[in-house]
Amino acid sequence: MENLMNMLMSQLGGSAIEQVSQRLGTDSNTTQTALNAAIPLLMSALARNAANPDGAKALQQAVTRDHDGSILDNVMDFLGNPESANGAGILRHVLGGQQESIQTALGQSTGLNAGQIGQLLQIAAPLVMGAIGKTTQQQHLDANGLSQFLGQQQQAVAAQAPDLMSIATKFLDANGNGTILDEAAGLLGSLFNRK
Repeated sequence: MENLMNMLMSQLGGSAIEQVSQRLGTDSNTTQTALNAAIPLLMSALARNAANPDGAKALQQAVTRDHDGSILDNVMDFLGNPESANGAGILRHVLGGQQESIQTALGQSTGLNAGQIGQLLQIAAPLVMGAIGKTTQQQHLDANGLSQFLGQQQQAVAAQAPDLMSIATKFLDANGNGTILDEAAGLLGSLFNRK
């Protein structure tokens, strides 16, 4: 089974990270750390959406129609003009009303401001969708198959980085009262300070 996290991080090495860092106005280590949190969070949110049959069908239709994986063929071109991929629209669908809270908490934990995190998520979201679309195409996944695949990806990330998946789950379970987000931000802070 293809590991989407590894696939994406291999695409985002070296000069790609530098280009994202320049766009955000930060250093490569900070960008890498933030991406290491943002990508599992987006994958987890998509897996949760796809756990519902209607959500799985909508996602499968979206990746079939708009995300064939070609974005991964030339990541540097995409990073030169990330707005072209409508990352903001993807985030609205994936994170819904939690987007602002998630950006704030991720920002607190990584040292980036909410605007920088917003930009980072808008760059990461089309890449995640592209990786899912590529796999959907290669493995001829229907909605049910896609749901199962994303569930497996969530488990793979949880096995590889249990702290990150625990944090992602906390973000996505947040009810907006601030306590879970504060706790998640604290967890992220301690996790990143260890590195």
